[in-house]
Amino acid sequence: MIAPGAWLGVLGGGQLGMLFTRAAQRMGYRVMAVDPDPHCPAAPVADRFVPLPLDAPEALAALRDTCAAVTVETENAPAAALMALATHCQVSPAGAAVAVAQDRIREKRFIAAQGLATAPFAVIEQAGDLAACAALLPGLLKRSRYGYDGKGQALVRTPDELAAAYAAFGGAPCVLEHKVDLRLELSVLLARDTAGATALWPVVENRHVNGILDMSIAPARIDAGLARRACDAALRLAAVLEYHGVLCVEFFVDAAGGLLVNEIAPRPHNSGHFTLDACRCSQFEQQVRVLAGLPLGDTAMHKAAVMQNLLGDLWAHGDPDWRAATGPSTCLHLYGKAQARPGRKMGHYTCVADSVDEALRQAQSVKAGLIATS
Repeated sequence: MIAPGAWLGVLGGGQLGMLFTRAAQRMGYRVMAVDPDPHCPAAPVADRFVPLPLDAPEALAALRDTCAAVTVETENAPAAALMALATHCQVSPAGAAVAVAQDRIREKRFIAAQGLATAPFAVIEQAGDLAACAALLPGLLKRSRYGYDGKGQALVRTPDELAAAYAAFGGAPCVLEHKVDLRLELSVLLARDTAGATALWPVVENRHVNGILDMSIAPARIDAGLARRACDAALRLAAVLEYHGVLCVEFFVDAAGGLLVNEIAPRPHNSGHFTLDACRCSQFEQQVRVLAGLPLGDTAMHKAAVMQNLLGDLWAHGDPDWRAATGPSTCLHLYGKAQARPGRKMGHYTCVADSVDEALRQAQSVKAGLIATS
């Protein structure tokens, strides 16, 4: 066990890094955060902030010399850097697991190798691979690396659109996924420690707009059988990866009720933000617990919850009027980002209630109020 008072490190200083930092500090730890952006959300919060690239030798030396353990807030953290740090301190998740999740080609092949269904896909590593992909159209072309929140993705309907999108991505390795007729999207958030013990939060129902998560509903409005299948699949992936840390597995449910694994996130996840306000142990406290070798926390929900993302579009005419988000059952979280841009996650709010229907009604009412006054 790493006792409170020790230093913990986090590679990445976005909102996930900031929320990890706050959880760790509340539990008595000091935090060093590394991020190339000196104005990132974690910069004013961390006990020590290092404004350098995540793989900068000086940054890795600072983490190695100061921290008892290091984690990540982004799957784009260099896996090689995590492996190097692991020779000096506890690293969670391990670089080998992050290496799978940060590359869509490796990720898709890994999921398929476990006998789990995905949307039909093809790997495109050179222009000559495009001709064999017509059967997957319409589809989504996704860069194999560095894509998130709809970035590095393109909807393609014809071979010509596919070729144009591939060229626009600079001929980088890609995955083409057949566009599935979706009934809904789900995510399973879990924690697994170094001894293999696991804890799961209730399955979450997600809504996306333009490739960006808009709303998460917890618990998901699905039958127990589907929830169990999703949890079993997530636990299987975590076990084979020998994963330790907080992990999110995203799923599609197609029109026929089939469960398809979409992707893996080796870190806390946007769809798990409801745990801050509706669960006994949040995903960020759990991240600290696994990293420090503490017992896993209780993931039980004490209220139903709906989480609504706040994107930079809401700031188009200046700061929103936050009075709509100050009700007794609404929990507002702003990330402290100085510049609002369309599609940029600036914060979120969570409405908690005794039922999902009531939490959803409240969340929709708050959203209407914010839009009306912005």
